[in-house]
Amino acid sequence: MTTVSLTVAQATIRFLAQQYTRRDGTDRRLIDGFLGIFGHGNVAGLGQALLEAEVNDPGEMPYILTRNEQGAVNAAVAFAKDRDRLQTMAVTTSVGPGAMNMITGAALATTNRIPVLLLPADIFANRRPDPVLQQLERPQSRDVSVNDAFRSVSVFFDRVWRPEQLPAALLDAMRALTDPSQSGAVVVAMPEDVQAEAYDWPEELFRRRVWSIARTPADRDAVTQAAAAIAGAQQPIIVAGGGVHYSHAADALAGFAARLGIPVGQTHAGKGALPHGHPMDIGGLGATGTTAATALAGKADLVIGIGTRYSDFTTASMSLFQNPDVHFVNVNVTPLDTPKLSGLPLLGDARTVIEQLEAATADLAPRAEHVKRVMALREQWERERQAAVAQNWAAHSELSLPSQAELIGILNEELADDDVIVNAAGSAPGDLHRLWQPRSPRQYHVEYAFSTMGYEVAGALGVKLADDSRQVVCFVGDGSYLMLSQELVTAVAERRKIVVVLVDNRGYASIGNLSESVGSQRFGTKYRYRDAASGRLDGDALPVDYPANLRSLGVEVFEADSTSTFRSAVRKALAAQDCAAVYVQTDPLAPGVPGGAWWDVPVAEVSTLESTRLSRAQYEKDVRAQRWHL
Repeated sequence: MTTVSLTVAQATIRFLAQQYTRRDGTDRRLIDGFLGIFGHGNVAGLGQALLEAEVNDPGEMPYILTRNEQGAVNAAVAFAKDRDRLQTMAVTTSVGPGAMNMITGAALATTNRIPVLLLPADIFANRRPDPVLQQLERPQSRDVSVNDAFRSVSVFFDRVWRPEQLPAALLDAMRALTDPSQSGAVVVAMPEDVQAEAYDWPEELFRRRVWSIARTPADRDAVTQAAAAIAGAQQPIIVAGGGVHYSHAADALAGFAARLGIPVGQTHAGKGALPHGHPMDIGGLGATGTTAATALAGKADLVIGIGTRYSDFTTASMSLFQNPDVHFVNVNVTPLDTPKLSGLPLLGDARTVIEQLEAATADLAPRAEHVKRVMALREQWERERQAAVAQNWAAHSELSLPSQAELIGILNEELADDDVIVNAAGSAPGDLHRLWQPRSPRQYHVEYAFSTMGYEVAGALGVKLADDSRQVVCFVGDGSYLMLSQELVTAVAERRKIVVVLVDNRGYASIGNLSESVGSQRFGTKYRYRDAASGRLDGDALPVDYPANLRSLGVEVFEADSTSTFRSAVRKALAAQDCAAVYVQTDPLAPGVPGGAWWDVPVAEVSTLESTRLSRAQYEKDVRAQRWHL
């Protein structure tokens, strides 16, 4: 057996460079590159190995220096999401706080079912320098480190205590990364002394490996039952989730829905599964959905979920599907999701199962009355949307500022069909879910499974890394921007142009609205000085100079104070050669966009505040709409 002497870190890089995925006859590199920050735990191990790879073969494993470990994972997740989970990136950090900064990103990846490889450094395996800098000691166990915190937020976790363990750990990690039924964070913790340790590896470890992503069909009997359910339904509806995108099932879904006249509502992850203008497209569905989707879901007697995990926003906290005879058919590659809501499980690849259903329902025709109602509700919603994006709110605002809805309408018009809008948290996801009209499957990129504040800038970088030919627009509120914007520096350094649209509403607009709705009077949601007299955070607005901050990071800034100047600023930013930003203030009290669905946020059962008592009374009425789907 031929062997080669390499350190554990060098062997890891050489191994990862030879891993590929294959679907529909196309091969892709599984690990497209590394993101991360070096510290004492990985600089001599993975850091040295990445340097050696760059010197000896610059294309073997590219490395990008990021500015925040969580931001690095966010970017890797966005990259993998945009590459349909067929490719991802690895993230390396030092031991201790560097590793712990990745925990939120790991949870984001696993909640969103997106594969990402995390390689945190770990404490010394030999325990000679014990405790090491940044080590958290546990008196009841010496073999536990802070990295064990990853176990609860990852789909696979291992620690390489000895070089001999590396092949098994890496092969299992690749298995997990390429298994669409359990996508999420894959963590291989690497003790810092082991990373630098040499070992004689069999050459076989570094051969090219191709991991096939199978298109598994559903059970034929289950497909027959599902076809019978579709035949018997009078008011069916489809819920399209992220699985439609990851399976490249958009075209199959469009044909299936059009032929049978079944309306399609989309989750945040599924938005764009049908292009705007498709006759069965009813837009976003759920707590942040359109009035058309809410009305149709409320009457539906059959719900066909395709690639959705049925989050509480999708089901409007189990209040959306009100027909007492409603039942569910669930198409999903993940066994955890197929039996939800007591649905008929169709376990398999979304595109393949849609094709099976297409064949099994070939003799069915659309229900004319149902299609007529869909058309009427779509037209009504289009009028409501147009009113929201063209409301001229500044004429009514005490602040003379535009609404967020108006800005979204302008962006929707100015972005090209293949450009991408990126968002994650605050009030923007709800407005985008209702108002955005995607013209291509990848135009809408909103992370709303974990709704991670601070995802936007790093996510935009990840999308740009996935395809540099498109304009990528990061739509971010001031609250989320202040949490995590450092990857703008990474985008500047890598000459990856992204456009930041920074919407300043002087606090947390979404939580402010929610606070008011539950009787908490927007407490703790505004960016204000503490008032010397009252002792409360209700003084003057904080003088945060966002344009100056953006410029200090190397970004060209265009400022706007109205809808007309906003449109002009957007055009200038899109035409800029390098990273650019549009800064605009909005009125946080502008009216919300109509939707009609509900979201369960419990209100205090007893209170001395009249606002809370009134909200509790309303909550007790609303909660009666919840149903058990058993």
